Amino acid sequence: MSRGVARGLPIVEATTPPVLTLTAPVTRGQAAGLGDAVRALLAGTETGVVVCDVAGIDPPGLLTVDLLARLQLAARRAGGRIRLRGPDPALRALLHLVGLPVEVEGEVEEGEPALGVEVEVEPGEAAL
Repeated sequence: MSRGVARGLPIVEATTPPVLTLTAPVTRGQAAGLGDAVRALLAGTETGVVVCDVAGIDPPGLLTVDLLARLQLAARRAGGRIRLRGPDPALRALLHLVGLPVEVEGEVEEGEPALGVEVEVEPGEAAL
């Protein structure tokens, strides 16, 4: 008996993080309910990430920063993290100004080379 060799790529199920869409106006009362939502989304996923779509928040202010800090804290306590999708440049500047480290979708994480960048090797070593 012979076994047939599988041809092609194996089927891989991609995991995509859940998305929480935030809209304006941001109020202080939203923080508790959204923190619970982040914890629930993290419990239902294996990625450990909840994507927060903040494209609809305009103009960003300190209430937005407070909300994102609370969401980040809720995610960290649940063993995960949040990642922003579509942040306004003003929001990114404000987050940087207050020192709130939040991942932004599509950016390379700190300490990792960008895609397509080859690591330099010593002469005679094989490239990875």
